[in-house]
Amino acid sequence: MNFKCVLNKIIIFTVLLLACGLSSGAAHAAKLPSLYMGYIFTTHHTPIMVAAIKGKEFQQKGSYLEEMVPKQKYKLMNAEGKPLAIINLIVSKSGSETATLFAMNRMDLGLASSTAFMSGIDKGTKMKIVCPLHVDGMSMVFPEGSKINGYEDVAAAIKASKTPFKIGYHSPTSAPRIAFEGALHKAGFKISGNPNDADADILMVDLKSTSNLIPALLSKQVDCWVGPAPHPVVAEHKHVGHIGLDSRDLPPAGAWTDFPCCVMGASEQIIANQPETVQAMTDLMTTASKWSNEHKKEAADISAKWIGVPAEAVKKSTIIYTTDPTDNWIKGEAKFVAMLNSMNKFKGKMKGADITAANPILFDFSFVEKSLKK
Repeated sequence: MNFKCVLNKIIIFTVLLLACGLSSGAAHAAKLPSLYMGYIFTTHHTPIMVAAIKGKEFQQKGSYLEEMVPKQKYKLMNAEGKPLAIINLIVSKSGSETATLFAMNRMDLGLASSTAFMSGIDKGTKMKIVCPLHVDGMSMVFPEGSKINGYEDVAAAIKASKTPFKIGYHSPTSAPRIAFEGALHKAGFKISGNPNDADADILMVDLKSTSNLIPALLSKQVDCWVGPAPHPVVAEHKHVGHIGLDSRDLPPAGAWTDFPCCVMGASEQIIANQPETVQAMTDLMTTASKWSNEHKKEAADISAKWIGVPAEAVKKSTIIYTTDPTDNWIKGEAKFVAMLNSMNKFKGKMKGADITAANPILFDFSFVEKSLKK
């Protein structure tokens, strides 16, 4: 073999290597971003479960999810069927955990209570509330056989207790905890988280997880607890609990109807770098929320099977799913901000802020405004 032949082979081999490298680089460049989205096992987050199960059926409405691994991994697709990102679903125990994962840069999108996002943003976590997810769906649950029914009965039970009345909650920043504690605080009750504070009217007890709500009631660790759907109706369905008070019936009368709870949030980095993905997910939550309201029985079946709770219990839910930040919704958020400040819960960016000052710190509704116009 002469030198010229060898040289030609070397050149051809080199060109092939470069071509393979360029091809590999192009494939790498086209690789979809892999994002992490958190949610909690609650019917408050039914829209993400509905979106995952309905999949391509939502394409005619816009973006949709294409299943890769059930309940875990999905491709987020736009209306034209173009993949935008890989969405990895993460189950959080609570909104507090969701906010912590955002702070650790281990979550890009998340569903949790607005109060959890408020607390995280107050501490400096770079994230925004992108849209509401639902209203209502919070209750106070007493042991089976309790005759307590309504706020006046609750207030009487607290006043009659010889020791601080123990109210359990599943997460320090959960909307049920903030709503009920805030209303009772405003009603004049002295509230403490210190079990040694014998002068308190109410002792708030951190039960750490929704999985501990029913056991805490059965073991008499608490006199009652406040929690999100479906846990109150599941407690009644299992004949271990009694719903004594819904959030909409807190004082003053009428002030808590259609009250905010859970929202969708996104990291500021994802909002800045992948706005198309944030827009597509906001569009999808809007579609899934509307569908869930219009198909309540099927939505209940989907979330009951996904979470692993009785469908009969879930079907009793009065939750209204919505991504629309209406004036009434904003008024509810304003109440949360005022409550958290009055209880000295804010220590950072939100300390002393009213809703006007808090608005640019907390919210980015630019995506949902587009979603609602479609």
